[in-house]
Amino acid sequence: MRHAGIPTGVHVLLEEGEAVLLMRRAGTGFFDGLYSLPGGHVEEGESVRETAVREMHEELGIELAAADLEIVGVVHRRSDTNRIDFFLRARRWSGTPHIAEPDKCDDLRWFERGALPVKTVPYVRDALLAGAGPWIRELGWS
Repeated sequence: MRHAGIPTGVHVLLEEGEAVLLMRRAGTGFFDGLYSLPGGHVEEGESVRETAVREMHEELGIELAAADLEIVGVVHRRSDTNRIDFFLRARRWSGTPHIAEPDKCDDLRWFERGALPVKTVPYVRDALLAGAGPWIRELGWS
């Protein structure tokens, strides 16, 4: 998929009490075997919130409204390229989250923030431990 400009990722926090929903990546070639928040890349002509709504439907089979999303933080990171990742919290959603793309995810679980799996994508772990927000992190830059 072609990304114009800096690739922009969107990650969505679905929370139940102190627990957050994480997916274990599989079959993507990118952080496979590690847990991460559900999300994906902004497509051309799409806003950050529109991306979150689309990705939650595609990945988890749930529906949410853009108005029910709040930006928690931003990570500007140096990885294989220069990347920007937005972290949003869903205040509510409808439906029961389930693995809707089994070719990209092989596990879906609720984890307490204080007990995140060892195998969590490092910048996602950092974001989850950053606090309520809003915050910004710069990672991988000298």
